[in-house]
Amino acid sequence: MSHVTKKPVLILGGSGVVGRHTAKTLRRLHPDLPLAIGARDLDRAGALAKELGHATAAKIDLDRPDLGLPADAAFSAVVTLLKDETLNSAKYAQSRGLPYIAFSDWIFEMGPLVARYVHAPASAPILFLGHILGGTSTLSTLHFAKELRRVDSIELAVVLDEDDVGGPSAQGDFERVEKAVSSYLLRKEGKWHWATEADARGPIKDAAGAELAARGLSVFDTLSLATATGAPSVRVDMAIRPKASRAPGKGISHEIIVELHGEKNDGTVGTIRHEIVYGIGHSESSAWGAALAVERLLGLAGGPPVEAGLHFPERLLDPAYVVERIKEFGARVKRA
Repeated sequence: MSHVTKKPVLILGGSGVVGRHTAKTLRRLHPDLPLAIGARDLDRAGALAKELGHATAAKIDLDRPDLGLPADAAFSAVVTLLKDETLNSAKYAQSRGLPYIAFSDWIFEMGPLVARYVHAPASAPILFLGHILGGTSTLSTLHFAKELRRVDSIELAVVLDEDDVGGPSAQGDFERVEKAVSSYLLRKEGKWHWATEADARGPIKDAAGAELAARGLSVFDTLSLATATGAPSVRVDMAIRPKASRAPGKGISHEIIVELHGEKNDGTVGTIRHEIVYGIGHSESSAWGAALAVERLLGLAGGPPVEAGLHFPERLLDPAYVVERIKEFGARVKRA
């Protein structure tokens, strides 16, 4: 059994939709891991802490460098599941040498946190986790890519139900990208560039065979997958499935579609497709990724505690382990 820290993991936005699922997933993985549910609403945070057990509630003020916490407060990690425009949560973690997870940043927003790392590179491990479903989609794709000896292109797509909007933080994330950029970053034929109309992707075929209109996403998965595999062409897209197309009595679900093209291990060239189907909302499966990242940073699984540095999830977590975990949690993985 892995060693469990006696200091709690501070989850900022812990009483929100993703926060609640992250806390519950951590409790499932590590029943004795102390948790601190950080939120503006102390009553909601307290109710969740009581439900979880071995947890406390903490009132958070992101406008304060000390986050409004007592001077003697002690934690093992800081997990930020909302957009902290002050970066006080990152400063707090760095000043105390605590692992830090940034969950709600898009590619175009990474500059301020990178600057914080550059000015204090030896202070703490910082993990960018603004990937689709908390990094599990990238890690699953890398697991599937082991079937290829050379990866020529990767097309990753997330298919969401029309009414699977997540909580206020998730909605805010999408609103920011809509206001800030009119394009998305992709890698095409060995070059990075911001997409134009000529780069638009055709319809995405979901796991049921329905064709859905696609739109590009500027997420960290593009950077991670291109760098990890060396693929000259990588793109990430999203499709929205109309509520009217849902079968009667069927609840919200979403899926990840992965198409990899390249030279297979047997020497032939072709495309392999995998589908990961989740019979839940995307906030819950995103929380799985956050929880798996926390246990890895703390050394509760996969190796010793992570040292100071700037990290992406694929540099820390084993893809095969992540795929097995999400299957245990309820995801259905199929090679199409």
